[in-house]
Amino acid sequence: MYKLIIRPFFFLFDPEKIHHVTFASIKLLCKIPGVAFIFRKIYQINDPKLERKLFGLTFKNPVGLAAGFDKNAVLFNELANFGFGFIEIGTVTPVAQEGNPKKRIFRLIEDSALINRMGFNNAGVAAAVDKLKSNNKNVLIGGNIGKNTSSSSEQYASDYTTCFNALHPYVDYFVVNVSCPNVGSMAKLQDKDFLLDLLTKIQQANLAFEQQKPVLLKIAPDLNNTQLDEIIELIAETKLDGVIASNTSMDRSQLKTSTARLEEIGNGGLSGKPVGDVSTQTIKYLSDKSNKAFPIIGVGGIHSEKDALDKIAAGADLVQIYTGFIYEGPGIIKRINKAILTA
Repeated sequence: MYKLIIRPFFFLFDPEKIHHVTFASIKLLCKIPGVAFIFRKIYQINDPKLERKLFGLTFKNPVGLAAGFDKNAVLFNELANFGFGFIEIGTVTPVAQEGNPKKRIFRLIEDSALINRMGFNNAGVAAAVDKLKSNNKNVLIGGNIGKNTSSSSEQYASDYTTCFNALHPYVDYFVVNVSCPNVGSMAKLQDKDFLLDLLTKIQQANLAFEQQKPVLLKIAPDLNNTQLDEIIELIAETKLDGVIASNTSMDRSQLKTSTARLEEIGNGGLSGKPVGDVSTQTIKYLSDKSNKAFPIIGVGGIHSEKDALDKIAAGADLVQIYTGFIYEGPGIIKRINKAILTA
């Protein structure tokens, strides 16, 4: 029903506007007695064989929702009803920011893809904390943290640690987002020495808490093998808990969408089916080259059960969906979990 009726209706409207309408609708529906229960009966699959134990956490299943969907932690309780094993909120920055000018998200329907240049639009870490206080504890929550666009390079570490310290009591794990192509002045964070200093400071902040939280690094899919080798070294040096591979891509070479349309859209990060293979290749390289030294969460181009199984076969311990959730609907979560059980 989703792909035949709901998706065609949604796709009649601007992607960002319909996103907000959908959020409001799900929030409203779940307030109606019995609706959340119905969602859980339809979409959830509960089986101990799906559980995954990683970095001190028990994930009830390995299929999560990637950051960027619930930026401000306003819908995680309701989204948990659709069967996710974990939900990542954010990217969150220290203070609220509007992000890049609209229109800033575009569908590439021929490619089952999206291009976005949102620019870390969010309501700020204090607003996220306020929402997270209502956590029903039905699903593990990840906190994806970033910097404000206006911050100077001298403020980067402070931005990340500010978010880290504020979110620490309310999330189960952290993701350090240094690979988003849609935020100005992010290039400095790709420098190995600068990144080493940043991650060290985040780990120092982590040690100040009585109970430390897992910290993962989210990387771009466009890194070459030398850069991936540096990531492996960084994980070892900073004792991070894992990697999320990968973020959106700048590569548009394999798209079916016309060049004229892509030029009309302009800059932005690509997500969806076209990034599936490169994301899987990145996962395999990291897993093989490091001899599975750290957990990997695989994300990028998961639109089917096979896509998810391919990432797990390549070395991913967990997977996340975002664009696939939009194109395929909530049923994809249960289908992937069923496929994992029978694989």
